[in-house]
Amino acid sequence: KSCLKCTIDNRVTRVAWLNRSTILYAGNDKWCLDPRVVLLSNTQTQYSIEIQNVDVYDEGPYTCSVQTDNHPKTSRVHLIVQVSPKIVEISSDISINEGNNISLTCIATGRPEPTVTWRHISPKAVGFVSEDEYLEIQGITREQSGDYECSASNDVAAPVVRRVKVTVNYPPYISEAKGTGVPVGQKGTLQCEASAVPSAEFQWYKDDKRLIEGKKGVKVENRPFLSKLIFFNVSEHDYGNYTCVASNKLGHTNASIMLFELNEPTSSTLLQEVKTTALTPWKGPGAVSEVSNGTSRRAGCIWLLPLLVLHLLLKF
Repeated sequence: KSCLKCTIDNRVTRVAWLNRSTILYAGNDKWCLDPRVVLLSNTQTQYSIEIQNVDVYDEGPYTCSVQTDNHPKTSRVHLIVQVSPKIVEISSDISINEGNNISLTCIATGRPEPTVTWRHISPKAVGFVSEDEYLEIQGITREQSGDYECSASNDVAAPVVRRVKVTVNYPPYISEAKGTGVPVGQKGTLQCEASAVPSAEFQWYKDDKRLIEGKKGVKVENRPFLSKLIFFNVSEHDYGNYTCVASNKLGHTNASIMLFELNEPTSSTLLQEVKTTALTPWKGPGAVSEVSNGTSRRAGCIWLLPLLVLHLLLKF
């Protein structure tokens, strides 16, 4: 709503409100057909009208015309209509291959003319990427994928924001592929991680022969960025070099992963270790390394007695 007031006194004989050359009200009589224009007051001190549901077409000069006994007077006011910002056109979500160029558009209206800015919704992004309706990115990289937010503001109301999702496609690269050692008869897993957009598809090979899902004793588990080759009961035949291949529509890559034998300690080896440990004197803190002097001398005599008897027999 917009209220237009005109202050008058008791000398006034006639009053009227005009929009440019069009009479809106003359005294209490309504001259215009617009139902949004209503008379608020017509007293000896004030003559005012109200325009409801104001829009941009109502902007412009309004004149209060006053007739007195002496001569007519006029009072003019210029109505400025402010409009909240509104985004009327914005680019759709886009999917593009790495290295190509993109152009995003965000058109906004409002009064005063809104300021349009773009920013990348990313933890690594700093500040605005564009302070214009248009955002140009040359040779886009995978790090520049994500949401881009367009904001339109003119201080009339809260800024209006819209987002565009940019997906950057790139070929797979394997980030982790490690060999592992597994004893015969145990469970073993080979793991292959790959980053790609769209997500990579995985295949496993051994000696140029592709491993088919469902092979007895072997299972392949695939996720968008991870593939596992699982052996439930590793045999001698399973050991060797395996190749993980990750591919999407933009390309493929591979990595070699080794499954090798890992020897487990046998039961006899463990028993020997136990016996060796039991026979080894304890030399830890508090261990007694010598007995009393008397006991030591008696032990020495017992050991020398057989030698003395043998010496006497040889003599005679």
